[in-house]
Amino acid sequence: QTKTGIALLYDEVSENAYDIRLKLTKEVLTIQKQDVVCVSGSDHSANHRTVTLRRQPVGGLGLSIKGGAEHKVPVVISKIFKDQAAEQTGMLFIGDAIIQVNGINVESATHEEVVHLLRNAGDEVTITVQYLREAPSFLKLPLGSPGPSSDHSSGASSPLFDSGLHLNGNSTNTAPSSPSSPIANEPKYEKRWLDTLSVPLSMARISRYKTGTDKLRSNAFEVLALDGVSTGILQFYTAQESADWLRAMSTNISDLTLQNMKMANKCCSPSDQVIHMGWVNERLEGTDSSQLYKFKFLALKGSSFYIFSTPPVSTLDWVRAEKIYNLCEVLFKIHKLWLADDCWLQANLYLGIHQDFDLEDQRPYCFSVMAGHGKSHYFNVELGSELAVWEKSFQRAIFLEVQRTGSKTYMCSWQGDTLCFTVDFALGFTCFDSKTKNVLWRFKFSQLKGSSDDGKTKVKLLFQNLDTKQIETKELEFQDLTAVLHCIHSFIAAKVASVDPVFIDSQSIARKYMYSN
Repeated sequence: QTKTGIALLYDEVSENAYDIRLKLTKEVLTIQKQDVVCVSGSDHSANHRTVTLRRQPVGGLGLSIKGGAEHKVPVVISKIFKDQAAEQTGMLFIGDAIIQVNGINVESATHEEVVHLLRNAGDEVTITVQYLREAPSFLKLPLGSPGPSSDHSSGASSPLFDSGLHLNGNSTNTAPSSPSSPIANEPKYEKRWLDTLSVPLSMARISRYKTGTDKLRSNAFEVLALDGVSTGILQFYTAQESADWLRAMSTNISDLTLQNMKMANKCCSPSDQVIHMGWVNERLEGTDSSQLYKFKFLALKGSSFYIFSTPPVSTLDWVRAEKIYNLCEVLFKIHKLWLADDCWLQANLYLGIHQDFDLEDQRPYCFSVMAGHGKSHYFNVELGSELAVWEKSFQRAIFLEVQRTGSKTYMCSWQGDTLCFTVDFALGFTCFDSKTKNVLWRFKFSQLKGSSDDGKTKVKLLFQNLDTKQIETKELEFQDLTAVLHCIHSFIAAKVASVDPVFIDSQSIARKYMYSN
């Protein structure tokens, strides 16, 4: 199914916008611009057309013009009147820039100069035109083919209003002249939408933000292909149109990503499947106050969470990731949409983890991923639906990895002794002597009632003794405490999910937020 529509292409340098037509298929976004093409006859180059108009007693030249050098645009034909001189030639179109009048170059002439020249050019006026493919939108040229129109000019002419040249001008001839009409063997021209740029959507990305800022473009965005080719800034007339196109393009990009994942998964073992992947913006924590974002490509595959600068295309690319983290040891958190009743929070309450590190941000749809040794990454996506997919994908990937792994053991110490601490999906927590393998203590997940840590290496785990109902405190010291806490969190959340999967689904923060909006 192909979606088409009219939009504007915004030029940030000139600050002008040009009419374009968008054509969206499943795999490609095509940008089209209008041009005049020769459809029959000898003239294959429709770049310049020279046309002779015979001024008529009623209707004059039968056209109106806009523009001029004072507005940094050429003078263009803005109206063509039905059954009058200009239309009868079959060679002139709305949007044609006038280059010459009776051999005089007018490319840098003002609006008033061209009006004067055309009105005083006699009964036969020869004009050379070239279709202006990038007519600034402020000229408000109609996009359709020439049709019946009325002239609204009055008094002094203005570049932004039509100056009508369907008046008689200074004609010396009062007898009716023969109409301007195309000769049989002369070339025929048509105005058509022509493809000017095609952007493949596979692994493409969309940006609604002004480069390097937190400022959202108003009803506008750009699409960037995998090879970096950009559509430029696509501007839409209404917020609804912008949202519709954004959603349609995002859907097609997501569908293609899904196809790429299926292809990649054919070459991977069942334990190393890609769960989800896609583009995000990562906030770069700089020394200055300006918050910069950079495109990153994330993937959840097998036991790992990958961060790439460019998407992995071949199997070799997976080892070239900028960062690779074990899924059991990362903590996923949604920002700005943080509700106090989800399964992650349940696990947090077990552990006493307070996720309140404050990241002020202008962008909605943000999430962070915290890893071992206190490392964290802060990401932003373009749509709430993408955030919901990332949330669900992280949960699924972590739960699968926990169930696959079954247990994780960490070296730790307590009162000078070297111990091993195991988190086991079936058994819960076990602590044993690293040399003798003697079990020192064992508790189920449900017995963990709280925890506290010093933010560095030491943690206190509070367990309830099933017999005495007393709280027992176990103090341990780890080299990478964050990784261990994240691992405990992942195992508890996975346990909750295995007991009540419906509960997990019902607690999706992002999806709750989307439905409430």
